[in-house]
Amino acid sequence: MPWHVRRHFSKSALQHIEQAITASELTHNGEIRFVVEGDLHPLAILRGVTPRQRAIALFSQLGIWDTEQNNGVLIYLLLADHDVEILADRGINQHLGPQGWELICKAMEAHFRQGRFEEGVIYGITEIGKSLQQHFPATADDRNELPNKPIVL
Repeated sequence: MPWHVRRHFSKSALQHIEQAITASELTHNGEIRFVVEGDLHPLAILRGVTPRQRAIALFSQLGIWDTEQNNGVLIYLLLADHDVEILADRGINQHLGPQGWELICKAMEAHFRQGRFEEGVIYGITEIGKSLQQHFPATADDRNELPNKPIVL
C-alpha cells in the first residue's frame, strides 16, 4: 500500500534519495534508478511472481536496459518482504557480477532490519556509484539518460 511506503519513505527521504542519485551520477556515466513497492498485487502473488521477476519487469518497463553504454542499474525494494533486488545492464554487470550485487543487497537489508530505510538505500546508491565510477568514469559529454526521481508503486 502507498501509505506503507510513505511510512518508511517520507517526502524528505525520497528527496534525499534523489539527491544521492544525482550526486552519484556526477561521478560516473552510469544511470541509477530506485523503485520501492509496498507489496505485490494479489494476482501476482497467486501467479507466483517473485520480487526478482518483478524487478526484471520494471527494469524493462523503465528502459533501464536502454542506456548508451549499457550501464543502467535498478535498485528495487519490495517493502512487504524487505527484499532488495539490484539489476544491472550488461555493461556494468560484467564487472561486478551477481556476487557483487548480492553483497550490496545484504548490507542494505541489514539497514532495513534496523528500520533505517533511507540510509540503506543511500548506502546502496553509494556502493553502486563506486563501481560505476571505477568502470564508467564521468566524462565531459555525459548526459542524464534516465530520471533520478525515485518511483513509489
